[in-house]
Amino acid sequence: MSRKMPEIPSASLADIAFMLLIFFLVTTTMDVDSGLRRQLPPWAPEQNDDTDVNERNIFVVLVNKNNDLLVEGDYERIENLRERAKEFMENPYDEKDLPEKEPKEIPFFGEVLVTKGIISLRNDLDTQYGTYLAVQNELVAAINELRDELAKRKWGKPYENLTSDQQDAVRKIYPQRISEAEPKGKI
Repeated sequence: MSRKMPEIPSASLADIAFMLLIFFLVTTTMDVDSGLRRQLPPWAPEQNDDTDVNERNIFVVLVNKNNDLLVEGDYERIENLRERAKEFMENPYDEKDLPEKEPKEIPFFGEVLVTKGIISLRNDLDTQYGTYLAVQNELVAAINELRDELAKRKWGKPYENLTSDQQDAVRKIYPQRISEAEPKGKI
């Protein structure tokens, strides 16, 4: 007499596995990196004008692999970077070692002197991401503060409360020109 071995019904195992897979896919949350919140400038047709930039118009910021900040050849703390960048871009006393200014006709302001200043940021390949972001944020905040101060002087309200035409005029006076050079191995 042969004894029959009990079997486990496997016809519905594939269905159950598929249902579990769908359940876990639907209920699992995944961390998504949101990236940097920066608005890139609009695309412009390629221009072949190799304009030489006067050295005095460039505010050089370097970050090395030890996260040390070198601003215009001097070691600096991140906390002081915003004020240094503001002073550079504003050049309130038209100093010879700060950026040149050129007269331009700006709506709402008439003819004003507009800075030719450019902020150049370069970091080492081994710079920590947090330091890079902190430096980037301070530079952007410097421009935003200059715009806000100008808006309050002219219209008595913050930059974000201005009309789009007023904001455009303020942006022409204090343009956000931050050049990020490709990271180098050692700075």
